[in-house]
Amino acid sequence: MNINNESNLENSSLIYDITKFTHLDYPNHLAAIIWFSGCNMRCDYCYNKDIVFAKNGSITLREALDFLRSRIGLLDGVVLSGGEATAYDLVSFCQTIKDMGFAIKLDTNGTYYKNFKQLLDLNLLDYVALDYKAPKEKFTQITHSRKYDEFSKTLDLLLTSDIDFEVRTTLHADLLSPNDINTIINDLEKRAYNKNYYIQEFLETETNIGNIQKATSSFNKDAIKNSLKIIWR
Repeated sequence: MNINNESNLENSSLIYDITKFTHLDYPNHLAAIIWFSGCNMRCDYCYNKDIVFAKNGSITLREALDFLRSRIGLLDGVVLSGGEATAYDLVSFCQTIKDMGFAIKLDTNGTYYKNFKQLLDLNLLDYVALDYKAPKEKFTQITHSRKYDEFSKTLDLLLTSDIDFEVRTTLHADLLSPNDINTIINDLEKRAYNKNYYIQEFLETETNIGNIQKATSSFNKDAIKNSLKIIWR
């Protein structure tokens, strides 16, 4: 990014918050997390309620880049999360981060296909964590959006790329059954996905979008197909 492009970032307050250090969110990297405000989904279990509903952030892209410059040599990765980072055109932002020498991990719901493809085509991403929210039949029920087809295109794009990525699903037993998880696994196998499949269990917090609590339904893990390597988180 040249100076003129960077100056355009001055008033772009898209960032809700910055986690200055994590060794958990980016495999094998010491990283910072950039939390982008706003999301096009309203998943009932989402505990980032304030971030999702935020119309604006409190941190500009320039301020985020200034922070990252202060971490050169201390961190080696940056996680772009949210909210949904790909709701924004982040090409120049990511180019500058890469120029600093950081690897970039993207957490995404995969529904902004055009913006995502541009980042991928320009080799601005090093790792992607793609949320497979629910089977097609339950996708709108879980996400309160009608974006399954866009998500599906993004998954197919990743499968034809050389980038390292993972597919993950958040599990709340009142929302997704073993049959639902098996439907996702069947779809992944049909697409020739052969990486680890991560299932992250619902994190009970004081607030979430759907005001839901710990699941009352039981979930039989033994009913899950073992045709993919499943990692429980």
